[in-house]
Amino acid sequence: QVQLVESGGGLVQPGGSLALSCAASGFVFSVYTLNWHRQAPGKERELVASIDRFGGSKNYAESVKGRFTISRDNAKARVYLQMNSLKPEDTAVYYCSVVQLGRRYWGQGTQVTVSS
Repeated sequence: QVQLVESGGGLVQPGGSLALSCAASGFVFSVYTLNWHRQAPGKERELVASIDRFGGSKNYAESVKGRFTISRDNAKARVYLQMNSLKPEDTAVYYCSVVQLGRRYWGQGTQVTVSS
């Protein structure tokens, strides 16, 4: 079965950096677009970044462009999110996801808190 496990979250000061990782299993990782989403308290879950199967096409939410970088390692079946210049409004639970046969699968999420 499809499994996604996020890691790397934590508490960081404004202006700091964090690197998130998502380990995937249960499907042919290299075939699918992978995504990072986030959900802040009291807000809807939003798409943060996507990367195509080859890693050549990446898309970002306007709010994170120039600060976040998505990447993937197909050999390791992992997708990453490098987050720089973090702001308090980046505080959220971050999830990776994949859509397979019309169904979106989610990881359990990792908490990112940006606070001084």
